[in-house]
Amino acid sequence: MNSPDVRPSASRLRQQAKLYIDAQQFEAAQATLESVVQLVPHDVTACIELADVILQRGQLRASSPPLLQAAAHLPKDAPLIIGLVQRLMMRGEILAARACLDFLAQAPAPPADLQVAQAHLRFTLGEVGVAKRLMDAAMRSGADSPDDHYLYAMLLQFSGEIGQACEVLEKCLQRWPRFGDAAMVLVNLRRQKAESHRLDFLQEQLQLLPKSSQDPGDRFVRAEFEYATFKTLDDLGRHEEAWPALARCNAIMHELNPYDAAGEAAITDALIGMPAAAAPPTERAFEGPTPIFIVGMPRSGTTLLDRMLSSHPEVISAGEIIDFWRQLHWVADVPPAKAQGLLQLIRRSPDIDYAELGARYLQQTQWRAQGRRYYIDKLPANIQMVAFIRRALPHAPILHMVREPMDTCFSNFKAMFGNVSPYSYDLQALAHHYAQYMRLATHWRTGMPDAMLDVPYASLVGDPATTMGEVLARCGLAADERCLRPELNPAPVATPSSAQVRQSIHTGGIGQWRKYASQLEPLRQSLIAQEVLVQSA
Repeated sequence: MNSPDVRPSASRLRQQAKLYIDAQQFEAAQATLESVVQLVPHDVTACIELADVILQRGQLRASSPPLLQAAAHLPKDAPLIIGLVQRLMMRGEILAARACLDFLAQAPAPPADLQVAQAHLRFTLGEVGVAKRLMDAAMRSGADSPDDHYLYAMLLQFSGEIGQACEVLEKCLQRWPRFGDAAMVLVNLRRQKAESHRLDFLQEQLQLLPKSSQDPGDRFVRAEFEYATFKTLDDLGRHEEAWPALARCNAIMHELNPYDAAGEAAITDALIGMPAAAAPPTERAFEGPTPIFIVGMPRSGTTLLDRMLSSHPEVISAGEIIDFWRQLHWVADVPPAKAQGLLQLIRRSPDIDYAELGARYLQQTQWRAQGRRYYIDKLPANIQMVAFIRRALPHAPILHMVREPMDTCFSNFKAMFGNVSPYSYDLQALAHHYAQYMRLATHWRTGMPDAMLDVPYASLVGDPATTMGEVLARCGLAADERCLRPELNPAPVATPSSAQVRQSIHTGGIGQWRKYASQLEPLRQSLIAQEVLVQSA
């Protein structure tokens, strides 16, 4: 128990630390908060504030111990625990974050907002089933905002309950007709048919939305309704009407999310210029589930490959997780900062302890295997991480999904990713981004010939038995017929293509861009100019 004079001393120090933080004197604030934590080791708030200050000083690794100390002494304060979990996740302390959420789950009769907050965090961790159960309870407890219903619908979709997800979104639009998130997801859940489409409703909402508003929120909603209009018209085969709606959507999104071509090229140049590492050992003393990485361009078929491979009884999908990025940032001691953070990581690559990186990644992800021998880490952006993965986890297979450039680019252009993937909203930006991806993939193949297995999308859907046989052999797995029936895979899938990949394998995705060949001619010419396509393509 603390002596009587400790608490007043700690209180004065907290006040002084706040003054230092307000003045952005972070070094003094850190020293003061360290004194508070010494005096009162169980002060969770002080531990969190200390971690925040250390991070402000650019020290990611050093900001973890105060948070782990806080996680060991949790108070019965749900908002404080939620904030702690968010910080732990950002630093890659996933095991501690899950332990905090497990503690929070013991709260008796939690209010709806607490259940929703937990659902968000579990979903962010890739625990779709747990998140859905929390949202089931939250909805029964009275959760009733548009965002609550939207999250619930998304979790239903990812769990394969498409009909119920549609019902939730339709009710959303009845109550909140300008809720663009619901309109956009709803048209993606099913192919729109002549007898049941909502085109009149969508066009009515576009007429009612303020046309001249420069507010980013208003413009984003307009883009969502334009996208929903495009998707409906495209499904109905009215392609000449559909394209202008897509063009209007993407023009707005390109304005809201400009593409940084110079920054993208700088990252590719830096990755290609990384010094070669020593060859990884042919054998590694490791016992435990093995990660399998699936990389490539978004919309190249990575989710389909994930579904087919995770249909094998010895494999489970962890989904699109950013765990490797989190651990790389932590080991390199580089706070996440988009392009600049990645460039700093690359500059520090010669000094990274790759054994530590691999061990930390495995420590924080093994729970995802759930008793299987293999677990899939499917994140297309990990194409940038191939050299890091090979050095840290030489025993982990890397599968690179490869799809025809025009189909890949068009699929990205019509995806509407929201306020991410700025390359996808402009044809010239798209061609530039794809060219950078190709440069990098070619460099990995040349510099590390055995680093990854290319899996052609056309071969995967055209001759799935042969192609999956090669994939399974690369992973050290025996052939299994279940891998050819991904539509029977009951596992959740949390990607934009979650509805499509519940179908049986088909070749319908090949050559889709040709429906809009004339409109996409500038893209084709740009890809030729960037030497991605040849003139006759």
